[in-house]
Amino acid sequence: MPKPKKRGSNHQRGAGGQPRNVQPFSDEDASIETMSHCSGFSDPASFTEDGPEVDEEATQEDLEYKLKGFIDLTLDKSAKTRQAALESLKSAFSSKILYEFIMERRMTLTDSIERCIKKGKSDEQCAAAGLACLLCVQMGSGIESEEIFKTLGPVLKKIVCDGTASIQARQACATCLGICCFIVTDDITELYSTMECLENIFTKAYQRDRDTNGVSSTHNTVLHVSALLAWTLLLTICPMNEVKKKIEMHLHKLPSLLSCDDLNMRIAAGETLALLFELARETDSDFFYEDMDLLTEKLRALATDGNKHRAKVDKRKQRSVFRDVLRAVEERDFPTEMVKFGPERMYIDCWVKKQTYETFKEILGSGMQYHLQSNDFLRNVFELGPPVMLDAATLKTMKISRFERHLYNSAAFKARTKARSKCRDKRADVGEFF
Repeated sequence: MPKPKKRGSNHQRGAGGQPRNVQPFSDEDASIETMSHCSGFSDPASFTEDGPEVDEEATQEDLEYKLKGFIDLTLDKSAKTRQAALESLKSAFSSKILYEFIMERRMTLTDSIERCIKKGKSDEQCAAAGLACLLCVQMGSGIESEEIFKTLGPVLKKIVCDGTASIQARQACATCLGICCFIVTDDITELYSTMECLENIFTKAYQRDRDTNGVSSTHNTVLHVSALLAWTLLLTICPMNEVKKKIEMHLHKLPSLLSCDDLNMRIAAGETLALLFELARETDSDFFYEDMDLLTEKLRALATDGNKHRAKVDKRKQRSVFRDVLRAVEERDFPTEMVKFGPERMYIDCWVKKQTYETFKEILGSGMQYHLQSNDFLRNVFELGPPVMLDAATLKTMKISRFERHLYNSAAFKARTKARSKCRDKRADVGEFF
């Protein structure tokens, strides 16, 4: 009888037809080998004093050996194997800086991604597009990245515009197209061409149900959302004269998307409107929008929406977003957010910065904090300066004891409880909290 396959293992054929067992890049690999933002290397709060010493050179060699295997498997005959290899490479690229390793193999990786996007099915195309984003994030804005984009750009555009391709693949390629163009292009013609490609997708949402009060949700909505967000990201790096043209073209049409049945489309349209108003006021401090009363009425309705037919989670998220959008449109105000990564802090104080941060957070996931600490390109985008280098001794001095953390958390809990109790007091003026 044939031996049953072990769960969680991939049986592949190596050289000479011999079977081989390749384990995917796992969370353990990320925590041990990549020293991600959750590890003691980058986070002083989690530094362990008595931890075993790690042979970094041997660990790096082991990691690179695994990654070479995954790169080879992107050419495998099995679609499942190729997809698993792409996902493993994505996990590695999002959790560790691998510039030197990738530099030596960038053409091989580019060819593999191109082949998977052209010939693969939906899931494989999505994984390949995600890996292309991470490849450009790793390489940064240099000549090598431009070469990657010259190869992949036309392929991505073809999939985005292909009505016969799956919606998920088109969505992933639209996101990838926007991010890669944002990272690598210095050619203004290519920037405008990419934006036009994305415009041709999301502007179709304007034309739906013009005879009704709302815009109905369709299976294409996810594609329209991704194209709109990718276009908005590219708008943040356009020259001011082009920004003015785009504002005149879209500012009167975007409010129609606020009536869409899909929550993500409503939020994407609202945040894009806030960003457009921010850019418009930067170019002209006396900027005037004719339909301001109608727009603020729509935004206020979404910020206080109590529709019983919508899920509580969706209503809570929508109200939170549109309160900020309404403040941006009406009062030119932005609620500053603070992002912590290691010993550093970054303040997000405008919609342009928020849009950029959210985009890269979406593709890097839990590796966002690590890349903010170590990735030169991202640090340049957010004006963080060169990476801060801390040795083990410095990290030990910065470590907070468990007892001190407990005291801090207890005090914060008591303060939060008192604040909430005051808010619940019937005698308090409820209006001031909205």
